[in-house]
Amino acid sequence: MSDVDLDKMEYFVQREILDDDRLDNVAQKGIWVTKPTIVERVKDYFRCSLSRLKLMLFSWFPILHWLPQYPIKEYLPGDIVSGASIFVLHLPQGLAYAPLAGLSPVYGLYASFYPVLIYVIFGTSRHLSVGTFAVTSIMVGNVVQRLAPDSNFLIPANGTNGTVVNTSVRDHNRLEIVMALTILMGIYQILLSIFRFGFMVSYLSEPMVRAYTTGSAVLVCVSQLKPMFGVLPGQYTGPLSAVYTVVDVCRLLPKTKIPVLIVTIVSLAVLIAVKEINTCFRNKLPLPIPIELLVIIFGTIIAHFGELKSKYGVNVVGLIPSGMTAPFAPSNSLYSQLAGDAFAVGIVSYVINISLAKTFAQKLSYKVDNSQELMAVGIGNVFGGFFQSYAATASLSRTLVQESTGGQTQVAGIISSILMLIAILKIGSLFEDLPTAILATIVVVNLKGMFMQFVDLPMLWRTNKVDLLIWLVTFVAAVLLNLDLGLGVAVGFAIITVIFRTQLPHYSVLGHVPGTDLYLDIETYKEAKEIPGIKIFRSSTTIYYTNAEMYVDALQEKCGIDIRTMLTAKRKQEADLKRQQQKEEKRAKKEISFESSCVTDTSTNGHGIGQVNWAYQHDPAMMSSNPDICLPGDGGVNTISLPTEEENRKIHTIILDISTISFVDTVTSNTLKNIFKEFGEVDFNIYLAGAQVCVVKQLETAGFFSDSLPKSKLFVTVHDAVLHYHKLSGNICTHTYICR
Repeated sequence: MSDVDLDKMEYFVQREILDDDRLDNVAQKGIWVTKPTIVERVKDYFRCSLSRLKLMLFSWFPILHWLPQYPIKEYLPGDIVSGASIFVLHLPQGLAYAPLAGLSPVYGLYASFYPVLIYVIFGTSRHLSVGTFAVTSIMVGNVVQRLAPDSNFLIPANGTNGTVVNTSVRDHNRLEIVMALTILMGIYQILLSIFRFGFMVSYLSEPMVRAYTTGSAVLVCVSQLKPMFGVLPGQYTGPLSAVYTVVDVCRLLPKTKIPVLIVTIVSLAVLIAVKEINTCFRNKLPLPIPIELLVIIFGTIIAHFGELKSKYGVNVVGLIPSGMTAPFAPSNSLYSQLAGDAFAVGIVSYVINISLAKTFAQKLSYKVDNSQELMAVGIGNVFGGFFQSYAATASLSRTLVQESTGGQTQVAGIISSILMLIAILKIGSLFEDLPTAILATIVVVNLKGMFMQFVDLPMLWRTNKVDLLIWLVTFVAAVLLNLDLGLGVAVGFAIITVIFRTQLPHYSVLGHVPGTDLYLDIETYKEAKEIPGIKIFRSSTTIYYTNAEMYVDALQEKCGIDIRTMLTAKRKQEADLKRQQQKEEKRAKKEISFESSCVTDTSTNGHGIGQVNWAYQHDPAMMSSNPDICLPGDGGVNTISLPTEEENRKIHTIILDISTISFVDTVTSNTLKNIFKEFGEVDFNIYLAGAQVCVVKQLETAGFFSDSLPKSKLFVTVHDAVLHYHKLSGNICTHTYICR
């Protein structure tokens, strides 16, 4: 039989109507999978065995798992080429990004060495390239500028009345601040990893992260205007500092140093041109042209032999000490001042790390561990912090190169670290005459990937305008309020959008599609028809304390019922009837002859009046007028007029489809109870349908079900509830339905 024939077949399903109690019997509800108790789990956690020890070591030290199985002939050539290519990027980026953090370029080389080695041991991604990154560098630099501005280190100038900056004291103070910040953020990351908080990255949406990094790129560009034009704008910190800096640079443009501008323009032209060649011919070139390294080498040679600093006043990198430095601990007094900043930088660092790690893991079909990634970058930052490294994270450009040049594992990181060690020991000092304008152009050109994220805007406009709003607010907050406050505003706004989404769900009335057991939104599907007398109501999101009241309001609006008016009218009429009965009882006592009196018919409810089916009385015009009651002495009998045929077609049953509810809080339970109580008081039939097992259990725990509200009011599907009502009313004699 062909697939087309199968698609056209009709399937007839016949079963009994299932409420929740009957479902428990039919499906044999019970605890069929025994979970270990808390005591058993604790015992199992501390149980010692060789296999368990092996698994723990593999979990804590992933290198022990993959390195013994490393296929040397297959992977080593690609890892060597990849490691060398990454080193070619690490060297210029390390030199260029360190000044963003307020440090000398050599500390960027340290950040490209220590954290890389640690990540090789503890990381779970095969292709992530950890080290310096523009975003975290500028975040660290903002902290440094706030706590250690140049104005704090002014000393009297020799022979003049002016002042100069004591650069040696300033640089040492800034180094201690950066070290303390890096160590503290690493401690945060380790603690979050221990408590398995790697999942929290899911609360930072992709549009928010991409907008945040784009805003960071703008701030990085603004920070590079000074070396690119050779001007000296004021130092600004806090909100709007980027705006003040741009205004100051524009004001100083007439004072631009022409030699510096020429170096900037030439460097930009060469870098952009060769990078475009690398992009266009990436499939034909065996390796990308290492243009950044070539620009640094030739720029240093030209600046040295052309004496650009002494003759033309071009700023250069300056002293770069050779060799490794001994570790030391920063002042303990700094940690309390950096608690909030360290957490913000640590979260941003981790978000960038895990985003890139998951992207490449998905592309190449392997798995990364969220919490272990936190541990890896955390240990790298703590260890590197004591050795004068600063906040390290992954870089998109380096990671792309590591993957595209044949890198298969973190052996590429080992090769890169070995080459970086050689550079720190012997090569670093050769770049002392490198113009800072060249480093600035390298930073700006490498931000192209982040600026390309502006293409998100038209896509988000077409697909999701709430995400577009998150993108725009995050970007503007990051640029105008700086990265620390900007991150807080972005997260807060994202949370507000989630709240509003749950506060403004889509409420719908469902109709039956003839010939099926499907119930669909009547406003969306033409063939979905309402069942006369029955309203099926559904919310698109779960009901909880923030939107429970709105749920009740929407229920009344969609069903055309004003329950308050109905209850008020009923209670008013009951009071009127009670007063009338009392009057009749007094008149009866005063009458002399019982034969001539009008005897009240008490056969209906024992109080001399009949009962009104208030499910038919929701018409405001009907409720505002008194019902037609024939009272004794008026020439009639004490009865209530029957509803008309039109009134019989009005609502008598409401089915609440709660299949979208994922949890039940106290407010939800009370809200549903009140619906049953109030609507039942005016004779509506209320049923629940589609509850998940966990929701039923929570309702039971909350004491929702009782003798007055039995579980027979809860049905497996909406269709079961509809069939149940029709069965009670005698409208159907079979439970058969068709599934197409």
